Amino acid sequence: MKPVIGVMPLWDDEKESIWMLPGYLEGIRQAGGLPIILPLTDNADEIGQLADMCSGFLFTGGHDVDPKIYNETSIGDIVSPCRQRDEMEKIFLEFAIKQDKSVLGICRGIQFINAVLGGSLYQDIPLQHKSDTEHHQKPPYDVPVHSVILRENKPLHRLLNITELKVNSYHHQAIKTLAPGLMEMAVSEDGLTEAVCMPRHHFLWAVQWHPEFSYLTDASSRAIFSAFVDSML
Repeated sequence: MKPVIGVMPLWDDEKESIWMLPGYLEGIRQAGGLPIILPLTDNADEIGQLADMCSGFLFTGGHDVDPKIYNETSIGDIVSPCRQRDEMEKIFLEFAIKQDKSVLGICRGIQFINAVLGGSLYQDIPLQHKSDTEHHQKPPYDVPVHSVILRENKPLHRLLNITELKVNSYHHQAIKTLAPGLMEMAVSEDGLTEAVCMPRHHFLWAVQWHPEFSYLTDASSRAIFSAFVDSML
């Protein structure tokens, strides 16, 4: 039986509709998992039932994380959260950690996990962390635009067996202070945390780049999806 993996839904504010990037689903399927798109709900009983059905969870990209989660006020209209999604994902993350189920975070996912676990974020990189590194690339999104340095002897380094990785990048928020309990696995050229894990959890990884865009052409992206799915077998 393939492990069932709950994928956090993307939300379109204008259309008031759930949507999904196929790369999240196909990256999981190619690695041997069975993805399902979760409904957008903050009902704890429903989330508990859904969590029991799944072996793991993919925390996707999308909306900004509400600064209230990390005890800050918004710096302005440039920050655009989806509060129902924040609440839903907080409950799912708590279930996953309590039940020691596998978690992979991508883009917003790394930011959200860090914020919920007690870290903080740069609300807007151009305003708060000025740099020449390209963090918000234009299409095509599967093209690498900057490098990350992998921390030696950390799980991602052991998986890929390299110390430097070229990655794609499409985000305007990022980790500022790392949450207690998380460990940095990769850092960008300009000093931003690009990958984390939770050592005491059997598999909780998150990356700032986008393997869902590059898994077809990039072996490291496929390896990350495979490590996630394999952790449930």
